[in-house]
Amino acid sequence: MGTRRRILLGTLGAAGALVVGWGVLPPRQRLTPSEPLPAVAGQLALNGWVRIGSDDTVTVVVPKSEMGQGVHTAAAMLLAEELDADFTRVQVEQAPVDPIYNNVATVVDGLPFHPDNQGAVRKLAGWLTAKTMREFGLMLTGGSSSVKDLWLPMREAGAAARAMLVAAAAARWSVPAAELRVEAGQVTHPATGRSVRFGELAPAASALPMPRDVPLKSREQFKLIGKDTPRLEARTKGEGRAGFGIDVVLPGMLYATVKMCRTLGGKVASLAGAKAMALPGVKSVFAVEGHHGGTAGVAVIADTPWHALKAIEAVEVTWDEAVAAAGVDSDAARATLVKRLDGGGGFAWFSAGDAEAALAGAAQTVKADYTAPWLAHAAMEPINCTVQFKDGRATVWASTQAPDLARMVAANALGLRDASKVEVKVQLLGGGFGRRLDVDFIAQAAAIARKAPGGAPVQTFWTRAEDTTHDFYRPACAARFTAGFDATGRLLAVTSLSAGQALVPQVVKRLFDVPVANFDKTVSEGASDQPYEWPAARIAHAVVELPVPAGFWRSVGHSHQAFFMESFVDEMAAAAKADPVAFRLSLLQRHPRHANVLRLAAEKAGWGTPAAAAADGAKVTRGVALHESFGTIVAQVAEVSIATAKEANKAIRVHRVVCAVDCGLAVNPNHVRQQMDSAVVFGLSAALHGAIDIVKGRVTQTNYHDYPVLRLDACPVIETHIVASDAHPEGIGEPGTPPIAPAVANALFALTGQRLRSLPLKLA
Repeated sequence: MGTRRRILLGTLGAAGALVVGWGVLPPRQRLTPSEPLPAVAGQLALNGWVRIGSDDTVTVVVPKSEMGQGVHTAAAMLLAEELDADFTRVQVEQAPVDPIYNNVATVVDGLPFHPDNQGAVRKLAGWLTAKTMREFGLMLTGGSSSVKDLWLPMREAGAAARAMLVAAAAARWSVPAAELRVEAGQVTHPATGRSVRFGELAPAASALPMPRDVPLKSREQFKLIGKDTPRLEARTKGEGRAGFGIDVVLPGMLYATVKMCRTLGGKVASLAGAKAMALPGVKSVFAVEGHHGGTAGVAVIADTPWHALKAIEAVEVTWDEAVAAAGVDSDAARATLVKRLDGGGGFAWFSAGDAEAALAGAAQTVKADYTAPWLAHAAMEPINCTVQFKDGRATVWASTQAPDLARMVAANALGLRDASKVEVKVQLLGGGFGRRLDVDFIAQAAAIARKAPGGAPVQTFWTRAEDTTHDFYRPACAARFTAGFDATGRLLAVTSLSAGQALVPQVVKRLFDVPVANFDKTVSEGASDQPYEWPAARIAHAVVELPVPAGFWRSVGHSHQAFFMESFVDEMAAAAKADPVAFRLSLLQRHPRHANVLRLAAEKAGWGTPAAAAADGAKVTRGVALHESFGTIVAQVAEVSIATAKEANKAIRVHRVVCAVDCGLAVNPNHVRQQMDSAVVFGLSAALHGAIDIVKGRVTQTNYHDYPVLRLDACPVIETHIVASDAHPEGIGEPGTPPIAPAVANALFALTGQRLRSLPLKLA
């Protein structure tokens, strides 16, 4: 026993020493991939991020998915800046799956620390997490992290390639490298007037060893970064040549569609496919399992999409709906969440001082409950995936935000133990918003392709109804706030308790079948991580288990917590008889960046002056909201009116939205403005219309007619003002969404005196 104990302790000690030793080492390089980049005729790779062609074309290899956020262009700008490439000769290629492309930033940013906490513990946790993600992480596009994640590796790759080209030119001319200059895709020797193009140098440069510790440009040297730059894919999209997932067409391709059980999580009890098989073009009819959290159903493979759609309606199926979700009703679930608030407690994600004691001694208290519903992603491109499985190997064409997860689940569905036998070709995404971080549809498509005759490629596509009724929904949530004031109206304390599903544990369980504790920062983000300097506060969340599939939705917890928090901040301002902007500024004395953003939005919107009446004469008022998410600070002022009395629906109209943004250094200001436009429209769709209703486990909405998005004639004028900054670039894809709902709600209160505390916003 003693010997075994010594061996065990010795082994644990050695393992601990290895972990400590590994922890103090710097993260491994992100320039050289595990396998060389696939060969392309006339192009040579200088590292894992760039190829240079004999025709001087610079191909930038980007691991992030392009779903309208402009990341392909921004990434190319980062590399081209350090390479000193001619940007008119730059093109983008989607990266293969490789650990050097793992997303490090999104997981580091997800650590449960308040943004104000920049202490040693947080830095150490970030360091170790970054190292872990480099080795064992995932290729992901999400968390508004793409530019932040690529900021260094893209620039380092460009600088390293530049150094190699310079070294090749120096050797060619037998001159010191320090005498050479690089500009617009050429290396020149000013002393002799000689020059050589990148394409001529690429063969010699690619044979050189990778340089180490190449210096990067200072901000003052940037020629491309920080400039408005057109999107690289804009022309192909405008001309209809861009390749989205649903555009994939291959020789001999077949098409499959599915009908899943309307009750979430339901199964097939029995099916009869004879009628469907008798229809033209039908190849097979069969049941499909629910993969990675999805719902089971039936599939039809046919020679055309139309034949598949006609045949799926002819399949006779009996459903097994005796599942947990069958008892879910959205109204009852909302009541359950509110009732949980009565129990108090919850996990405190932020606390300062003794808030309960301060409230007990308050001369005045203000209390309010808020609710938000489940939401669907409703991306314009319906769910689809094309898979060919032949001779023990597979190719997957997919609009996905997670290519290595896609490869993993496709391999599992096809019975392949070696995931490297699956190649994933990431297509442009016609919207993602987090839905395409999940891979249920990819595993399903692979399982369907496994049944294709002769190894033919099969494109599996969902109808809009299947997409809407079988989403992974933004969780419903409820929150209760209490604020206390002294006799002079001075704020003493704030408490908040929210209740809703835990998201990350559910996602981890369905992707990896690994149970994890309900410890999830995303449930309280947007409430517990804001900059306000509360005299005393307790901000907590209570996890409520509900059998509804939940997923990441644009801005995640911020999407509803910002509505709760910023609406209640306005309620506190009203109780203190203070101007909403001035009240917020009083709580931002130690946060000058946030105060600056708020002041800028207020100034540009004309805060404090009357808003012009609407075209029909209706009164217009303004509302404000300030919110930080994904490292970016956004303030928005919304100008709102109510439709004339002749319109019985009392339609809420948003005429103008003024945004001020501090996202650190704006790599491409054009993208920042575009993403603020997109985020405001997306957020307004949810604020004014969005709600997923569930009755007996069935989602009642099926398409845009009953799950509407903002129409063009209802879109406000959107103005974006970017704060000049030299700080590290932060996220921009999501931060514009959270503030818009509270800004509109606060404007409606100023206009009508009604405090709307539930989404979507509906006037009494």
